[in-house]
Amino acid sequence: MTSQWKLPFGKTELTLTLPPGQSVDLILPRSQKPHPAPEQAVIEALSNPIGHPPLESIPRPASVAIAINDPTRPLPLNILLPPLLGHLNRIGINPDQITILIATGTHKPVDATTLKEFIPAEILKNYRIFNHNATDINALVYLGRTSRGTPVYVNRLFYMAELRIVLGNIEPHHFMGYSGGAKTAAIGLAGYETITYNHQMLTYPNTQAGIFSENPMRQDVEEIGRMMGIHLALNSILNEEKQIVHVLAGEPYRVMLTAIPLVQDVYMVNTATDYDLVIASAGGYPKDINLYQAQKALTHSTMFARPGGVIILCAACPEGSGHPEFEAFLDGVSNYQEALAKFERMGFRLGPHKAFQIARQVARNPIILVSQMPQNLVEKCLLLYAPDLPTALKMAYNKIEHSPRVAILPYATHTLPLKDSLRNETP
Repeated sequence: MTSQWKLPFGKTELTLTLPPGQSVDLILPRSQKPHPAPEQAVIEALSNPIGHPPLESIPRPASVAIAINDPTRPLPLNILLPPLLGHLNRIGINPDQITILIATGTHKPVDATTLKEFIPAEILKNYRIFNHNATDINALVYLGRTSRGTPVYVNRLFYMAELRIVLGNIEPHHFMGYSGGAKTAAIGLAGYETITYNHQMLTYPNTQAGIFSENPMRQDVEEIGRMMGIHLALNSILNEEKQIVHVLAGEPYRVMLTAIPLVQDVYMVNTATDYDLVIASAGGYPKDINLYQAQKALTHSTMFARPGGVIILCAACPEGSGHPEFEAFLDGVSNYQEALAKFERMGFRLGPHKAFQIARQVARNPIILVSQMPQNLVEKCLLLYAPDLPTALKMAYNKIEHSPRVAILPYATHTLPLKDSLRNETP
């Protein structure tokens, strides 16, 4: 008798069928019921902010800027944003005093069609909404350098507003430690030079998922956020179904301190980390919108596999690699050794840093990609191509000489092993 599982794949799913008698561990984020009244949770969080006075008790600002993630992040904007705007309206702040900024970082701008898909129509109609442009120096303000040397260029519209608010989702981040808090603006509304300098810490120790206080990149982000003067963070924590479990609001750093134990309860599982075969999904759309995003699932997948263990990643990637400089860097590169050597020669650059991450992972584990990407692009990205999941399984079993220990991660981006190094991580 065979065993079957469903794996998220884009906006649909794949069926995984394993051979009879195959021993397998299904590893899921800890089951968390969604909040029964998420909109009310937003209102309660805004009424009782952590480490910040209620908005109605502060002097009424003449202008407000709100930073929101772009659609590559699973932010429940339709639940978070309307109550926030309603709250601001009740304390006397009108729509014409509010600017909403899409924190694209170095991602492409959000086009008009996509904008209609992820921002409620009434908000689109009544509020000013702009894409951030990290390369437009005239739209940025220079604030100096962080203690780690990062030059801080930030979005002028955001910085000049009297009240500065960020929205985001808090979850483990594959090198930032955790998403959320100040990061939405400190990276999403920063200049290209700022993001590049911060992200070059990718090669530093402790720049990894689940580490906050000792993560140099994340602590640099906290400092950038303080220099920007972010007043309030409104953040959600989601379960594997992208449903809201918790909502927190308040001073960004204090929000992170409160959120991290809650995030660990949702995402971190106490399990083995030496599997021979890990079969993973990035978690479906938008986590697998392109390889640039789906690579985060690879980082988590390698944490469950032994050195040399095979990883099958199921990620639709309808947008391909997701970054032209990522692809351009790989021109003329035929293997991970050449990629690592080229990255070291040229120094840190955004886009190529994804190739560096993948090269490090391929050096440790053979990685087979099941996606909508053409074979030549998959192989250019240093991964093994499989047209479908059954083919990927055959390839994987051919690489393993014994009966493998198999782990299935349907939501790899949302799942981390609770290693000893993370077990006592506290802010």
